[in-house]
Amino acid sequence: MGGASLEHEGAVGIITIDNPPVNAMSPGVPGAILERLAEAQADNAVEAVVLRCAGKGGLAGADIRSFGTPWPEGEPTLRDVIPAIERSAKPVIVALNGYCLGGGLELALSCHYRVASRKTEVGQPEVLLGFPPGAGGTQRLPRLAGVETALAMIVDGTYVAAEDAARSGIIDRVINGDLLEGALAFASERIAAGPPHSLARERTPVLKDPNVFAATRERLERRARGQRAPIACLECVESALTLPFDEGIRKEREIFEECMASPESAALRHVFFAERAVRKVPGIGKDTPARAVERAAIIGAGTMGRGIATCFANAGIPVGLMDSDSGALERALAAIRSDYERRVKRGRISAADAEARVKLIEPIETLEGVAGTDLVIEAVFEEMPLKEEVFRALDSACDEGAIIASNTSYLDVDHLADVVPHRRGNVLGMHFFSPAQVMRLLEVVRTDSASPETLATALALGRRLGKIAVVAGVCHGFIGNRMLEGYTRQVRFLLEEGASPSEIDAALTGFGMAMGPCAVADLAGLDVSWRKRKADAHLRDPSKRYSAVADRLCELGRFGQKTGAGYYRYESGSRAPVPDPEVDALIAEVAAENGITRRAIGADEIVQRCLYHLVNEGARVLEDGIALRASDIDIVWINGYGFPRWRGGVMHWADHVGLDAIHDTITGFNESQDYWEPAPLLGRLAAEGKSFADFDRAA
Repeated sequence: MGGASLEHEGAVGIITIDNPPVNAMSPGVPGAILERLAEAQADNAVEAVVLRCAGKGGLAGADIRSFGTPWPEGEPTLRDVIPAIERSAKPVIVALNGYCLGGGLELALSCHYRVASRKTEVGQPEVLLGFPPGAGGTQRLPRLAGVETALAMIVDGTYVAAEDAARSGIIDRVINGDLLEGALAFASERIAAGPPHSLARERTPVLKDPNVFAATRERLERRARGQRAPIACLECVESALTLPFDEGIRKEREIFEECMASPESAALRHVFFAERAVRKVPGIGKDTPARAVERAAIIGAGTMGRGIATCFANAGIPVGLMDSDSGALERALAAIRSDYERRVKRGRISAADAEARVKLIEPIETLEGVAGTDLVIEAVFEEMPLKEEVFRALDSACDEGAIIASNTSYLDVDHLADVVPHRRGNVLGMHFFSPAQVMRLLEVVRTDSASPETLATALALGRRLGKIAVVAGVCHGFIGNRMLEGYTRQVRFLLEEGASPSEIDAALTGFGMAMGPCAVADLAGLDVSWRKRKADAHLRDPSKRYSAVADRLCELGRFGQKTGAGYYRYESGSRAPVPDPEVDALIAEVAAENGITRRAIGADEIVQRCLYHLVNEGARVLEDGIALRASDIDIVWINGYGFPRWRGGVMHWADHVGLDAIHDTITGFNESQDYWEPAPLLGRLAAEGKSFADFDRAA
């Protein structure tokens, strides 16, 4: 249990909060602060108090692990500390270092003054966990920073650096040099200046833009798609303008408690811990060595190859880019430069930074150029013979000990390891998601032969590239794409049975998906999956239903946005999908050829058919050991496929719906439709009244 200590430096009492690693307000900490504060108040020699944190962990709010568990009876909370500080007859100066977030910032806002080191960042990111600040943050921050700044910070959960926080009025002074020395000097100035020492609660919020609430609400309603927390944050900040301070505090707490108890908050907290759980990999510990990747190479300069190369450049890692087609390589390098130029124009990066990153990407004309690289990623077309050829060539060209990774989306990485038998321990899959320089997910495919060091290196590299790296086993499609096949199959079946592309997309975006599946297919290019379907046609079970809708679109040259037509049509220069009667007619024709009588299909059935299939296949992925945890599947689908974060991912959402209800519905589908045999694990968990979370805990 953490605590707090009191020391004296002249007329200043120094209260140090000590609860590593982030000085969270865990049980015992608020009580210790209150005790030390009372001691300082009673000491006539103390004329001001400096509140600071031990270590470098900053000042956090509540310990997220304690959410949902009873607080010890009689134990003070942060909400007891804040009014005690505000009642202090002696000025309280908080000294901030590192991250000051959530309840930590709310504590700081209650102090008379705030000083901070240059590396401090402040924020109210509670919205990312499904609720607004609950200890006065939505009432005090607008009074210090102004309504517009506070609203943006609270609604979007963004962090603000020390200098910007000082300019907005959140921080009173940025300290150069030793923070404690600077805080003590500031305290001495305040003592000399004497009262009054004003509090945030005594100030009046300043609103510069009377339209900011309406504009923000419109933006949130467009983006949130049913998510409550961002709107709740807006309502709380709005109350800082419309209600007296104490009434605003009560309103904030009422909304906070409502949101805290919601499934949305439970889902977001699940994701918070799931993103940390993915780092726990059997056989990989803190003592497992990870090699330094100082130089890399990418083979294949298509969309994925150049995106992956950009990831390395963004991380400051020199990377070679090679393609057997010199024209393709030139186009890739031009596209990379153009992308950086766009980012400069939008103010995302400086021109100097963009130029430095471009220079990190070196064109390689022959495979001999990969010599001296620590890791090579193959990113050529999704065809096994071609990938085998590349691996054999890399076997001769790469240094001994270099890691060879495949960016394959579906193919057998164990087989690719067999192609280079004496390098098998240094081969694995690194499946990036398109566009690679944007998408956070990286599936690290663990082959049977990959050494712990190789796997640890790939995981460490993924973090360095800014990715969430999830370990997957070897199978067709790994975690995400294996599940995606059934999802897209259901989309094509629903089209034949009577739903239009826009109805399917509306149902799933209404559920919260980032994009509808038909719009996603048009964006990715229908020809990509068509090529794969043609290659795998010999594997298809002729006794089971097959939809040719997507094939027929491709036969007409409708490959999606890049050709101006796919499931939708696209006006020149626009990415906005426009429903196309020609597509409706084609779908009706395919349905008639297959003897399907079309009907109206509601949004609920569309969501069930698509998402229950994901759950069922996810259960198979889990039982087969392809995913280590159900929560890993959640992270894959949130970060790679646009599943709504606030629903917690596919498997968490299934737990919320109830596995027994999902199993019963799937059993009903199985009586009349192909591809609906219930997964054994789903059946067992449903029969036992258990959840996927129970499966994770038992693992």
